[in-house]
Amino acid sequence: MPAAAVCATMLAMEQRLTIHLVDAAPRYRAEGARAAFALGHHAEVYEGLQELRERPPRDGIVIARDDPAQGGAPGLLAALLEDGIWLPLVAAGEEPRVDRVVAAIKAGALGYISLPYRQDEFARVLADVAGEARMRAQERRRVLEARQHVAALSHREGEVLSLLSNGCSNKEIARELEISPRTVEIHRANMMRKLKAHHASDAVRVWFEAGQTSEPALN
Repeated sequence: MPAAAVCATMLAMEQRLTIHLVDAAPRYRAEGARAAFALGHHAEVYEGLQELRERPPRDGIVIARDDPAQGGAPGLLAALLEDGIWLPLVAAGEEPRVDRVVAAIKAGALGYISLPYRQDEFARVLADVAGEARMRAQERRRVLEARQHVAALSHREGEVLSLLSNGCSNKEIARELEISPRTVEIHRANMMRKLKAHHASDAVRVWFEAGQTSEPALN
């Protein structure tokens, strides 16, 4: 094994991970599991996304087939987030095209690995992503929590938060929504409580972490 691969293997083994392998092909599930166990990690295998969603993991790294017919890596990441599975993802594909790799990385995948699995590449990819995995999981958890908080808002509370995120004052919000400033204050107080926000900046941060966009600026 090349020196670089040996270093990657040693680094990977210092951080025992649970690798969740999602692939319809038994061959690749078996290859991935063998590679993970050889590096001192634990492996769980799934025939597809549905099986993963039925028994959602709470730790580790997901390595899943980048299947265009299933929405590819972007679709998989969206489905995982929808189910509250915030684990980092490494996409896998046979002879991956550049556009597929770029799409996966832009969607939030930590890396891309070629199929069939090679021990040296498997070790290198895990070593590369292990350091980011915890940080990315925390980021995804914040997104999920933010979306849950925003989803708990009433329609009017969401409108108030959207306009607040656009830099509007209470008076401007009242004028835009055609309600009294006092009513804005009530909706704003309820919104802050549901978001567990102590300051307006906290509420705005949750709004944008949830992936929302503000309303157009008032004239």
